[in-house]
Formats: sequence, structure tokens, C-alpha cells
Amino acid sequence: MVELASLLTPRLQRHADRLLEELQARRCWDGALPVVLLNRCWLRMQAVPVAELRRHLPPDCSAEAPELRRYRQLLEQGCADLLAQDICWQEFGREACGQALRRFWQEQERGNRGWTMAAYLQLLRRYRQYLEADGATPLPLLVLGRVDGHEPHHLHWCWPASPAMRHTCP
Repeated sequence: MVELASLLTPRLQRHADRLLEELQARRCWDGALPVVLLNRCWLRMQAVPVAELRRHLPPDCSAEAPELRRYRQLLEQGCADLLAQDICWQEFGREACGQALRRFWQEQERGNRGWTMAAYLQLLRRYRQYLEADGATPLPLLVLGRVDGHEPHHLHWCWPASPAMRHTCP
């Protein structure tokens, strides 16, 4: 976890090392696997079970509304903007399309710090791949963006330290 050394105090580093050591003994995917949330403002680190991550750090799903997905699909198929909008209004209703768009823009204004449904699902996919692969398993650590800015959350994969190499020549 050398890349995170500047972010972690010695106490937080020891805590992360313990979690990483415990993780190495696991080989089955389950909801109890830890995901670490680091709040740099308060120097607090919290390990949450992967099954509860969405409760502690809800991903922004506003862009995944069926109305907006259909609109994007129509645009990708070559529909003009207004025609795509009319088709969505016919399929979902004008009010539902308006609500989906309002929710999307409210989330954009509020700021999701890059923590979207796609980012959340990518974390889950990679975590599971790492766990099921041979070798060491990294610990996901989300460094939370500062509250007073528009800094995004950053995901780091913390790998266990390599055993020290010994000089074997006589």
C-alpha cells in the first residue's frame, strides 16, 4: 500500500494491514468481504461489508432511469433529438420523462463525486475477479472526495506487501 502511505496515519495503516491479512484467507465471494472507506477530512477509516456498501455510499442511479436509457438508445440508433424525445414521451409519458430528467440534473448539481451505478458495479466485478483469481487479493479502498469541493471519490486497490527478498548468493 505504498501509494497510500501519504494518506494513512500509522494507526490507519495498521488497521488496513490487518484487514488485508484477513482478506488473504478468504477465497469465496460473499457479502461480508470488506470495502474500506477513507474520510481524509476526519482521518477516519471504516470497513463496511460489500453487501452494505450501497447503504453507506449510495451510487447515483439517476442516469440509469429507463426513460433516459431509452432516449440514449434512440440517439445511438441515429434518431434526431426531438424525435427521440417524442418517442420517449409516447412510451413513458411526458411527466415520467420530466421527472427522470429532473432527478438526473438534481444529482448532477448535488454532485455524486463520480460514484455512479457503473462505478459501483465495476468495483464489485473487479473485486470478485481478484478474489477468485489465483494469488493475492487486493483490498478495495475508496478515498472519499472532500465535502467542500467537487473532488471525486478515488478507488485504490491495496495489495499485500511482497515478502522481502533474501540474498541467496554465498
